[in-house]
Parts: sequence; C-alpha cells; structure tokens
Amino acid sequence: MRYFIQFSYFGKAYHGWQNQPNAITVQEVLEKALSTLLREKVEVVGAGRTDAGVHARQMFAHFDFKPISDTDDLIYRLNAFLPDDIAVQGIHQVAIEAHARFDAVQRTYEYWLVKEKDPFLFDHAHFVKHSLDIDAMNKAAKILLEYTDFECFSKSNTDVKTFNCDVREAHWKIDCDKWVFTITADRFLRNMVRAVVGTLLDVGMGKMSPEDIHQIVASKDRGEAGVSVPAKGLYLTKVSYPKEIFDEQKG
Repeated sequence: MRYFIQFSYFGKAYHGWQNQPNAITVQEVLEKALSTLLREKVEVVGAGRTDAGVHARQMFAHFDFKPISDTDDLIYRLNAFLPDDIAVQGIHQVAIEAHARFDAVQRTYEYWLVKEKDPFLFDHAHFVKHSLDIDAMNKAAKILLEYTDFECFSKSNTDVKTFNCDVREAHWKIDCDKWVFTITADRFLRNMVRAVVGTLLDVGMGKMSPEDIHQIVASKDRGEAGVSVPAKGLYLTKVSYPKEIFDEQKG
C-alpha cells in the first residue's frame, strides 16, 4: 500500500531535507523513525527538497508498506519517537501510483524578516536594519508574474532540465512585528526564493528600481540578481495536490 505522510519541521539542526552521506537530514531522521516503529526498512520520497536551515510548516512524503490498521496510533508513536523539531500531522492511504513530488500542483513559501532585533525571532527571521519601501518591493514582486524562465535566481551548476516556473502569487505584507513575503508556484528552483527575496530587498533599499527586475530576469545571469538571504527566514508553508489524491484513500 502507498501512504502519504504530512509533517512539519524546524530546520535549524538539519542539513536540509534530502539524505546526505556525512550530515544529518530530515529525511534520514523520518526514515529511521518509521523503520524503527514499523520494524522494517522504510524509504520515503519527499514532495521536494529544502536546503540546510530551511523550515517546513507543511511537507508531504510517500512511502510503501503493508496495510496499517491504525494510522492514528502510528502518528502518536511517531511524534513520541521523533525529536521535538519534527512533527507528524497525518498519514493517508492513497492510490499506489500517487507520488508526493510529481503529483504536487503547487507549493507556497514564506520568507520572514524583522526590522528590529528580536531575541525571540532570532532563529526564525532575518534581521534587516535598513529602511525598506514595501510599495516598491511589491511592484517588483508583481513583475515576476510576467515571466516563466527564472534562471537568474537559480543556484549555479544545478542539474535541472528547465528553469521554467509558473509563479502565481508574489507579495509582501506586514504582520505585526514581521515582514512576510509569500510566493506560490508550481515548482521552484534551488535557492530561488532566497535569491528573489535578496533582489527585492535591493529594490526596497533603493539600490535598484522595480523595473530593473525585467533586465535581471532577461539576463538569465545569477550574478545580476541580489544576494541570497539567510535560510533561517524561509518556510515551506503549503504543498497542494489534486483533490482526488486524498479522495482515493482507503483508511
């Protein structure tokens, strides 16, 4: 049987999602917990990759196993076994061909920054002391929706076959003490969101105009875009699937 597992994690202690030979990752810890409690080797396939230090408020992965009679009990035992910075919210039986990565139709990220030093948000948000023009940043963010090729925001030497992404939402808002950037697309390139945010901050600080986004995207040159902001402010907040993925669950 195939199962989707929904979980979240605070990424500070991990070298990203995907298994690596010499560093602890979220995938490694989750697979170890499932394998220990189910008493068989379990491998999971994630909805995507997050880099070192990035967080996920909603993440999915799939794994194959014989029928599980009580998924609520397994969720309870997983949360007791897992470290405090990883939590499981659900386990759903799905069709055997369902795929956590390839069936995802869109993903949403948030980036958090603060304008004043805050010890309670130090590990959760990026501190920016400069004054920022949020209207200019939103004007620049809106321009992103006009394009599909985002090679200029992609990490160099990546192995992707295409740099095309369908960006459906990109905007800033002020939420109490936080400035929050939200971006939604069908897919994202490695380091893309952090590079986009760094570029929009350059706009907000007056180092470039919103219209400069046109030239940056057209250049397809990572060197033309802004620097990548720190990972600690980045959150994967939602992974969306077609409704029928979960309609087909048997238990």
